[in-house]
Amino acid sequence: MRKTLIALMFAAALPTVAMAAPGGDGPMGPRHGGDHHGRGDAPYSQLDLTREQRQEIRKLMGEQMHDRKQLVEKYLEKLPAADQKALKDEMKAKHDKTQSEIRALLKPEQQKRFDEMQKQRAERQAEWKEFKDWKASKAPKAQ
Repeated sequence: MRKTLIALMFAAALPTVAMAAPGGDGPMGPRHGGDHHGRGDAPYSQLDLTREQRQEIRKLMGEQMHDRKQLVEKYLEKLPAADQKALKDEMKAKHDKTQSEIRALLKPEQQKRFDEMQKQRAERQAEWKEFKDWKASKAPKAQ
């Protein structure tokens, strides 16, 4: 139970850590698409946000982190497969809601860039999933 708790807390904190990590060229290319404006590699730095937009996004992201923590605690004591799926689905729904609220704060040209960034992110996630699936299929043959 303790190991599961630690794993869930780590999984809930991972997106926050990933956003705070310094950028750079990794195996998948430069973080956040390359050209950076404003505050270095900060999330959404390519969107030329106003101060008010940055504050509102920061507030929304904080609320999202708080909601995630509550979700982890809510499902912590019930960890059958069905509950794990429910946790993932609910976390995704809250994430999607926050992303749409952030998008609503943006100007039209910022929304276009935001959509491009989301598309690139989805492509990288699909590539990563494909790699993990490939790696998993190779593991049993090696044993």
